[in-house]
Amino acid sequence: MVKKERAILVGVYLSKDSPYKTDYSLEELNRLADTAEAEVQLVFTQQRNHIDSTWFIGKGKVEELANLVQELEIDIVIFNGVLSPSQKRNIENAVQCKVIDRTQLILDIFAMRAKSKEGKLQVELAQYNYLLPRLSGKGLSLSRLGGGIGTRGPGETKLETDRRHIRERIWEVKKSLKDVERHRKLYRSRRKKVDIPQVVFVGYTNAGKSTLLNQLAHADVLAENRLFATLDPTSRKVLLPRGKEVILTDTVGFIQYLPHELVAAFKSTLEEAKEATIILHVIDSNHMYREEQIKVVEQLLKEIDAHTIPRFNVYNKSDLLVGDIPNITDTDILISAYKQDDLQRLLLLIEKELMKEWDTYIFQIPAEKGDVLSYLYNHGKIVQDKKWLEEQQIWEITVELAQKHLKEEIKTYTI
Repeated sequence: MVKKERAILVGVYLSKDSPYKTDYSLEELNRLADTAEAEVQLVFTQQRNHIDSTWFIGKGKVEELANLVQELEIDIVIFNGVLSPSQKRNIENAVQCKVIDRTQLILDIFAMRAKSKEGKLQVELAQYNYLLPRLSGKGLSLSRLGGGIGTRGPGETKLETDRRHIRERIWEVKKSLKDVERHRKLYRSRRKKVDIPQVVFVGYTNAGKSTLLNQLAHADVLAENRLFATLDPTSRKVLLPRGKEVILTDTVGFIQYLPHELVAAFKSTLEEAKEATIILHVIDSNHMYREEQIKVVEQLLKEIDAHTIPRFNVYNKSDLLVGDIPNITDTDILISAYKQDDLQRLLLLIEKELMKEWDTYIFQIPAEKGDVLSYLYNHGKIVQDKKWLEEQQIWEITVELAQKHLKEEIKTYTI
């Protein structure tokens, strides 16, 4: 069994921020550290008007931190913010142990969790973009000899190389990602041709998206009570109550202060949300900072230009909910992923939204117009199968069809 690294978390309470926001952020950092297999010994905080440009926290607090590192035999100090290269170097020289920031911790977790070729490439690109400006000031946390948290992924083999080699590798990774993106676009275009609606789960990490996909589609996506349990998007076909097929897609979870390197690197993955017919925003209904999490997801949906797609709030974990949810609307639904009745209500909600653009038509089609029949079978839902009318020498068929598929030529055969 690998020995866990002993960690101290460091946070700053800024006068401009509300205390609960900082508390929430530090609680989240604690869970991120746990996900990265660190053993948190202490949460070290300071109240300030602004971040110190040299030390992040005050110089006196750095000296106090250095004493605690020695006393508690700490392996790593994790700051709840973004450290500049000079800040990191100064702090490491003072405390004499590895120092990383929130961004590097999240990147490290992504390096642990990525399984697909695309996911690994995206994480590698994000780590290089993070490390490139920090090469001149590399310290203990960028040492190949250090190992452990903050050095996973490309960090273990590439940190000693110069900027030119790093830039060359960034170019290679971007080229590989473009190839992956081309394949993804081809897959999407094929999916559009068969006209299967796509329902995409988005939400804060650990809101229960993967569990929901597993329950609805009988999938086997990893779902555990840790942040970023799954990174790679997973899609499964599911039948709605009236027999229509949809594709359900689980995406990477969002988080407060998601590093810009990751938003950029995971652009092609997040494109799944942009291509959705419906977005289901999965929310942990029982989380004490539920409203903050909702705002983070909504902001990130705006950043990737997916905020105009029809969206429903799915308040999950109702079995754990204490109290009520204020201001819940008709477009929201409260469920537990483990209750079959709730899952059925969710599928009915999806179906109801999809059927807004659909109407039922009766078509009478001449025998020689087999292409029209084929079109209706491919693009509509058959309500009553074709029946041969001997006198008129035509086929009669009743079909539910989306308005966008009711082309002028097809419309001529309606009665």
